[in-house]
Amino acid sequence: MSGRPLVLASASPRRLELLRHAGFEFEIVLSQVDEAHDASLTPEQLTLENARRKALAVSLNQPGALVIGADTLVYVDGDPLAKPADMDEALSMVLRLSDRTHEVCTGVAFACDGTVVKELHVITHVTFKPLTDDLIRAYHSQVNPLDKAGAYGIQACTDMLLDRMTGSFTNVVGLPVEEVTAALHELQR
Repeated sequence: MSGRPLVLASASPRRLELLRHAGFEFEIVLSQVDEAHDASLTPEQLTLENARRKALAVSLNQPGALVIGADTLVYVDGDPLAKPADMDEALSMVLRLSDRTHEVCTGVAFACDGTVVKELHVITHVTFKPLTDDLIRAYHSQVNPLDKAGAYGIQACTDMLLDRMTGSFTNVVGLPVEEVTAALHELQR
């Protein structure tokens, strides 16, 4: 890889762990941007818009660095589910996902010197088991839902919720590592 510095524009501990585990060295610089919350946009459009905002904002202050911005949302019936405001909303969100398939979409934008140089999105289909209020509360007693889109984290206590999944596991965690790795190798040539 080239000597160009790599910056992750995210506070997500899951993204940080995934990128480190993939073998990349990078700095973390948080973006101070307002995210779009436009339910009329497709999953791809909305997550990419937010990823772009994050990457561009940070890249303006990181000359020469390649900045990664990402946004992950859970979608059910075409509605985006962001992070819940409280435990009641978390319970409602996971109940809505019970016994059905939903989409997890992550948009990723790569920016350098205030210009987006590449973007991608990945969608994974996730099906939950039939769930009860008590089972969801038990899950939430083990996994904090308040910092996770859709009020769940697939990487912890997976057997309590998951029936099946089609697509990238790491995408559901918060960063589609295979696609991001390929993009970084291409961009760092």
